[in-house]
Amino acid sequence: MSSARGYVPRSLAFPALVGLAFLILPLLALTARVEWSTFVSDVTSPAALEALGLSFGTGAAATAACIVIGVPLALLIARSGPRLAAVLRAAVTVPLVLPPMVGGIALLYLFGRQGWLGGWGLSFTTPAVVVAQTFVALPFLVLAVEGAVRSTGVDFERTAAALGAGRWTILWRITLPLAAPGIVAGVVLCFARAIGEFGATALFAGNRPGVTQTMPLAIYTAFNGAGVTQGTAVALALLLLATAVLVLMLVRGWRPGAAR
Repeated sequence: MSSARGYVPRSLAFPALVGLAFLILPLLALTARVEWSTFVSDVTSPAALEALGLSFGTGAAATAACIVIGVPLALLIARSGPRLAAVLRAAVTVPLVLPPMVGGIALLYLFGRQGWLGGWGLSFTTPAVVVAQTFVALPFLVLAVEGAVRSTGVDFERTAAALGAGRWTILWRITLPLAAPGIVAGVVLCFARAIGEFGATALFAGNRPGVTQTMPLAIYTAFNGAGVTQGTAVALALLLLATAVLVLMLVRGWRPGAAR
């Protein structure tokens, strides 16, 4: 039994439990503040429904955009040489480590009225929310799909090519089906990141109720004394937390070997 568990010193259990408590206790404190008697009415109030509808609508649109441009990018990285793949992977990873506010400023300088593509008129509109969500969520999908495609190797693709299959046939019948668990996991993570986006959206799209005010922005606004009530904000926060937990369960269920 000890060999299966490894040989980590038992004294590390205490700081490990402290770390676990540090992650879980704030979430329990949030759950404890929910007014369960008014929970349904809080999340179905007009302001909450506006934020909910906008978040899920723009999140779905951003996820679709990420699939259209992210899957080809992931395939390119997975099938590139080591040096080019490393450069492309680093470029994709940048939004993950970039502060969201900086991403919002960058989008503003590109699509804002005085930006390089300012003529498109995207800033401070609902499409701007989709753009901001796509920018921050795209790396999650690309990295998940790229890892899944790379792990499948090219042996089956080479066999199919030797038998006369074309590139598109190989893609649709070999590459993508083999990478399906990673693709699904990437899509789910991408959607979760999109609906939870705050910083880039606030700077690039603004905080207009019914137009650009998503759930995170509605929660932030409520705790600054405007917009929805704090009870509604706590209810929306719990809804986002439940969505995150559901996402983790879905990703775990689609992970190869999860049933073992």
